[in-house]
Amino acid sequence: MKKESFFASVKNEMKIVTWPSKQKLRKDFVTVVQSTLIFAAFFAIVDNAISFVLKLFM
Repeated sequence: MKKESFFASVKNEMKIVTWPSKQKLRKDFVTVVQSTLIFAAFFAIVDNAISFVLKLFM
């Protein structure tokens, strides 16, 4: 496949894509950031708890 035909194909596909609205994009972004922070806090708590328990046995 030639480079020109590849980029022409990409350009055509990008015209077909349905892009999210600003509100939807912002809502999804906030959800991802919140989920990441919640999981990070959860794993930090679990990590500290396991470290604490292991220190008790050493």
